[in-house]
Amino acid sequence: MHLVIIGNGITGVSAAITARRLRPEARITLVSAESAHHYSRPALMYLYLGHLRHADVKPYADWFWAENRLELLHTEATGVDPIARTVQLATGPALAYDHLLLATGSVARTPGWPGQQLRGVQGFYGLPDVERMAHDTQGIGRAVVVGGGLIGVELAEMLHSRGIAVTWLVREGRYWQSVLPPEESAMVEAEIRQHNIDLRLNSELREVMGDAQGRVHAVLTTTGQELPAEWVGLATGVQPNVALAQAAGLATDRGILVNELLETSAPGVYAAGDCAQHRQPAPGEVAVEQLWYTGRMQGETVAHTICGQPIPYRRGEWFNSAKFFNLEYQTYGRVPAQPVAGIASFCWQHPTSRHLLRINFQEASQAVTGVNAFGLRQRQEVWERWLREKTPIGTVLAQLAAANFDPEFTRQHEPAIRRAFAQQFPSIAVEKPRRKGLFGTLK
Repeated sequence: MHLVIIGNGITGVSAAITARRLRPEARITLVSAESAHHYSRPALMYLYLGHLRHADVKPYADWFWAENRLELLHTEATGVDPIARTVQLATGPALAYDHLLLATGSVARTPGWPGQQLRGVQGFYGLPDVERMAHDTQGIGRAVVVGGGLIGVELAEMLHSRGIAVTWLVREGRYWQSVLPPEESAMVEAEIRQHNIDLRLNSELREVMGDAQGRVHAVLTTTGQELPAEWVGLATGVQPNVALAQAAGLATDRGILVNELLETSAPGVYAAGDCAQHRQPAPGEVAVEQLWYTGRMQGETVAHTICGQPIPYRRGEWFNSAKFFNLEYQTYGRVPAQPVAGIASFCWQHPTSRHLLRINFQEASQAVTGVNAFGLRQRQEVWERWLREKTPIGTVLAQLAAANFDPEFTRQHEPAIRRAFAQQFPSIAVEKPRRKGLFGTLK
């Protein structure tokens, strides 16, 4: 069997490693034009910050690939012929495959502003972007970031670390308002402004303005304000990279359409990770998943199917995490930005420190449905169990210390959280907390 994987991100590499374990005799080839080796995308910010070296962002040593007989081709896949089962390459002969996995990831979404082609204007997605940014921001004093979300805050922190003054344009009325409830947005905004970032809400870009040498020197907003800028970062989101699939005649929509086995419309061709779109996502789940952990899960899952052990993809409980400068964020389950009928939302905030815990639960059954935690590190396995078992909110609050990731080194807020809940929801009983003894938990 020859498995060809286009893309060497977390999805493609997870699939390759899993397939190697399941089929020791198979030939496995990874094709990528972006880089000669697999690297960790979440670590790219720390490469720019100087906290990591290039070698540190590679999860696997250079010897790993030959040791596991995984062929790496650093070239562009220019075409796919699903009938002949071949992949055309920019350099070298075509590759014949028995199974093909498209793990082509995402591409930056840019609305097409005038001047966005100027030097010093870019998005931020992969290793080439951080290298370009490191070069183009040397010695500059002012930059503009356009667009909110997680990429926007990464760009702001990266620029801030080099003493570059940052103006940040966010078109929404509050930060990440499509994801975060108002209290969480306000907390993040305060953290951002504490680091002297000029965060401008309800502000949109109209045009990027250049100098005689073809480099950006200012931006113009939709309100007519001209802002000086020696570099502009476009954090306006990403979209599935479907160009190769479309050229091959595969069924696409926003992404490459796949069934629960991650099969595309062509026999022997699969798609997984950021580029895939589920034809029938499970209730409450999204059709396009663009997270690191879902990419890894899809890669591992599709490898089993390719190797003759079909496994339908099931994501399980939703989770995500991020860091906004010094403010850590975790979320498990579903915590919508706006109220939902039948779902109660309890929110506790520390009166002076940046700590917040929001727990959503069903009004009828009182089963927890999701949690947001800011500045309070939570244990993933505990929250996944509570969500999976539909644990009542009263039980969760009583056992909340079990979810505290580092209780020995931080102040305990569980009693204050329970008191706040009793004030907000006096009709709901909270179980008596258990205390810890020398040999474990005592009643």
